[in-house]
Amino acid sequence: MTFLRTAFNALRRARGDEELKTPDFIRLVRDRADALGIKQEMLKRPLNAGFSGGEKKRMEILQMALLDPSLCVLDETDSGLDIDAVRIVSEGVNALRGPERAMVVITHYQRLLNYIVPDRVHVLSEGRIVRSGGKELALELEQSGYADYQADAAA
Repeated sequence: MTFLRTAFNALRRARGDEELKTPDFIRLVRDRADALGIKQEMLKRPLNAGFSGGEKKRMEILQMALLDPSLCVLDETDSGLDIDAVRIVSEGVNALRGPERAMVVITHYQRLLNYIVPDRVHVLSEGRIVRSGGKELALELEQSGYADYQADAAA
């Protein structure tokens, strides 16, 4: 809670807003945590101390919900998560989707995209976008792999 409050109030100060007092901040965190399915006991633990992979990811989603960024980069969000944790984390990400927020989701696996359905898919190879398309492109990649795109980037 100390970490979350420090980051939250620093952002408010930077935006020219007044800091939230502790009781108001605690209410806000509890509300956002409830909306994301994060248990209150988890909020009492030191940041990431003894957290499972899924718990760490849920706390990252809570941070996103509190800090309200306009751009989120989710790099390998599904890494180390079991299928239940992927679903829970994806629900949290989907709850934060909206026209005021851009999200870049980086993954190598369709499994995550079954829950976080992309608007656009880009294939990167050697630092370049070598193909773009809709969600169908992710399904195609799941079937054919990335081998064809490695040659395209070298050309």
